Amino acid sequence: MSIADKIIVPLDVPTEDAAIALLDRLPQVTFWKVGLELFVATGPAILKHLKDRQKKIFLDLKFHDIPNTVAGACRSASHYGVDLMTVHATAGKNALKAAIQALADSPSPPQLLAITLLTSLNSRDLAFDLKVPLELPEYALQMALLAKDSGINGAVCSPQEVAQLRQVCGQDFVLVCPGVRPTWAQTGDQSRVMTPKQALNAGANYLVIGRPITMADDPLMAWNRIIDEVSS
Repeated sequence: MSIADKIIVPLDVPTEDAAIALLDRLPQVTFWKVGLELFVATGPAILKHLKDRQKKIFLDLKFHDIPNTVAGACRSASHYGVDLMTVHATAGKNALKAAIQALADSPSPPQLLAITLLTSLNSRDLAFDLKVPLELPEYALQMALLAKDSGINGAVCSPQEVAQLRQVCGQDFVLVCPGVRPTWAQTGDQSRVMTPKQALNAGANYLVIGRPITMADDPLMAWNRIIDEVSS
């Protein structure tokens, strides 16, 4: 797999027209993420655009509900032909198992990833706001192990936890890292960040890199700069 195939660019825009404009500006990108903002605005229409362009799709809707509802959502989403899809690990083991079971009859099921902890949250948020008594790396690891034990294909984690998760969860466990920022980019609302090269060296399978590319004056130049830096 090439470096370019390991970088997922989010279509974090509010309209279908804005998404298509971004696709047109970055034809080299092979893997795109569709999250809540765009999917709520367009529904599955944007997924059809991506499929028509033969792009890979990370459908990041972070399902989090009772087991029956999570299963139904995963079953419905499996018809879109996406490559990656997310559920929250905190939905619990029964919901995670139900999600996997819901995909069992799909002719080409997506790989299901569990959200460990949002990368906008830090240790203080975990302790004081969420009242979780574990240290952040241990909590992320426990969420990943819960997912793995439930049959989930992989996890979404910050690059700061990826080395430990790779060591404990094994080479076949897919790890996707948002919170990845080149040294020349602002961190924005991401709390636990690492450079693209550091994240890949730590064991990430895929990186989600958004604003450093999509908000750049020249997105294609920013994309090429990241590819060159990771490849060097």
